[in-house]
Amino acid sequence: MEGQSLILFLLIGLVAGWLAGHIMKGGGFGLLGDLIVGVVGSFLGGWIFGLFGLSANGLIGSLVTALVGAIVLLYLLHLIKRA
Repeated sequence: MEGQSLILFLLIGLVAGWLAGHIMKGGGFGLLGDLIVGVVGSFLGGWIFGLFGLSANGLIGSLVTALVGAIVLLYLLHLIKRA
């Protein structure tokens, strides 16, 4: 992955994690926490979209994919935390 692609990937992950944190709980997890949630969420979102035969292209598509994955990740983490 080139330097610019990696930076863009991390920025999308950061924004997706921040948005998911605000959507799911009303607050973020700090810079590092949001970044981790967003990056892991982007992989999870890509996998989920692939299961349904969907693909998202471009910057907005990547952000939506990462956001969906981050929301699912946070939901699963909240379920585990309750148990």
